[in-house]
Amino acid sequence: MTTHNKIVDKQGERLSRASSMTETQTLAEKVFADVTTEIVRGERKPGERISEQMLVEKYGGSRAPMREAIQKLEARHLVVRIPHAGARVVSLSLAELRDIYEVRVELESMACRLAAERMTDDEIAELQQLLKNHEDSIEAEQGMAYYQKAGDLDLHYRLIRGSKNERLHQMLCGELYHLVRMYRYQTSTSEKRPLQALQEHQRIVEAIAARDAELAELLMRRHIQTSLQNLEFLLEQSQA
Repeated sequence: MTTHNKIVDKQGERLSRASSMTETQTLAEKVFADVTTEIVRGERKPGERISEQMLVEKYGGSRAPMREAIQKLEARHLVVRIPHAGARVVSLSLAELRDIYEVRVELESMACRLAAERMTDDEIAELQQLLKNHEDSIEAEQGMAYYQKAGDLDLHYRLIRGSKNERLHQMLCGELYHLVRMYRYQTSTSEKRPLQALQEHQRIVEAIAARDAELAELLMRRHIQTSLQNLEFLLEQSQA
């Protein structure tokens, strides 16, 4: 084999390995996104087992991307590894949830106050349009659910980003973000709560549009406290 052919073969091997790595990463990202949505929406219940083999059977491919997806779910606190039981969907105690919500109510209400002071008029107009989209979504669910997709389609995420405070964004939209979404969704599927939550969101955005930072902060505080009360009620009912 000539030197030229050897170089070409090595380049081909490198390209093949790179392509394989990209495919693995892409599949891992898809599985992570899909399973995250299933957990947040309650389609995978707390304590439910998630294994590499189960995911391979559903998505195809090898175990490597499934292992990577499960590791990412674990890093986001949506999955925990239990000795001799494997990876399971997280199930928090009421005390653990209260701890999270105590932190959330203080930081997110602060973010809301800063958003009222710092968001541009265009950003506020985008918030108002987002709420109209949410209203359409609730109507499509016949008023029985209020599901917000992650990131820019999530009002809470947009408000936190609108605070223009990078430290707040890291704390509220980092490793616990999807875990909080999971429990937020649980409260938004209880009777009458979807429309009530939407109305609370609308009042918050109205306060931000009026540049009333104190009112926006107060309304967000009440909104999160109401969500916690509803969550406590649902969990107590399920344990009765």
